Amino acid sequence: MDGPNTGAVPPDDLRYWLALHRTPGLGAITYQRLLEQFSSPREFFALPASERRCALPLPPAGRAFLAAPAWDKVEPDLRWAEDESHTVLTLHDPAYPQLLRDIADPPPLLFVCGDPALLSRPQLAIVGSRNPSAGGRSLAEDFAFSLCRSGLAITSGMALGIDAASHRGALRAKGGTVAVAGTGPDRIYPARHRSLAQAIVAQGAIISEFSPGTPARPGHFPRRNRIISGLSLGVLVVEAACKSGSLITARLAAEQGREVFALPGSIHNPLARGCHQLIRQGAKLVEEIGDVLEELGPLAAVTGYKSAGVEGNMTDIDTLPAEQLQLLTSLGFELASIDTLVERSGLTANVVSSMLLNMELQGRVTSSGGRYCRVDKSR
Repeated sequence: MDGPNTGAVPPDDLRYWLALHRTPGLGAITYQRLLEQFSSPREFFALPASERRCALPLPPAGRAFLAAPAWDKVEPDLRWAEDESHTVLTLHDPAYPQLLRDIADPPPLLFVCGDPALLSRPQLAIVGSRNPSAGGRSLAEDFAFSLCRSGLAITSGMALGIDAASHRGALRAKGGTVAVAGTGPDRIYPARHRSLAQAIVAQGAIISEFSPGTPARPGHFPRRNRIISGLSLGVLVVEAACKSGSLITARLAAEQGREVFALPGSIHNPLARGCHQLIRQGAKLVEEIGDVLEELGPLAAVTGYKSAGVEGNMTDIDTLPAEQLQLLTSLGFELASIDTLVERSGLTANVVSSMLLNMELQGRVTSSGGRYCRVDKSR
């Protein structure tokens, strides 16, 4: 049987990395301090049990584990790594992404499903609401598509809403995308994203700092946000309420010295308020992908990518029939009800309803909660 995929770490050494990783109460920062004292986890485990137990400030369960490691708990991790599509990267691996290595608390181990080389490509994180408007979801997918076509890999958390739309945009562009999981690498959360996860692994990577078998827990998701921002040159926030977890990612990005971008929205949209708050705090207001590439270009120039431009997919509105043009002119980029559109356009309710359906199929209009707004396809 072939050995596990472990980058530069010999398979025998990986066992010690994994044992330390499974020690109760041992976090990323304490793990890093240990690596500063010893050349490797294997050297640490060569100490007498009494010295291992006292070497780190750990709770009783952690000290007990170090005194008598439960090696059987490491075996499932080693078996997981034997799959040819799985890789375990340690902080000592040359393939470990340098941007992530440079943050204050990098994960000592990364469990990777897919292509580990993608982690070192220039990336932009796109995050936002789990319950976005239809327009916000469309914007996230369109921006991800265009930015991916321009040479950036797209990183997000595979959550519902903006995360999923961003991954889909990158997949549609046939570019790279990285999903940072808040579970073990063998768990898909949410479960409905199983097919999306398969597509991401085929075209990019799903990564986790959590051991195989780890279920979804509330505390895992804020914790994984530092990895989303840490892998990326910048973070773009699309639709976020004032208490959104996406703002945590943006704050972490700023603390890590990354660029922070935000899409503005309607003052009447509660999902725009988090983005407006970020802009007031200094995030760059984004209206088109050039606003992102202008900032990231100097940072990513060393990797050699160049902007490929953005392709619009909407024909000239002047070619529309007169009544459709009349309705589209009455329809702004903020949501409006059919009654409002009837009043503005002077058309009947039946005509307005029929044309809205046609224009929604054409991608010119989007709806949310029985209200409609135009879609800007110029970007």
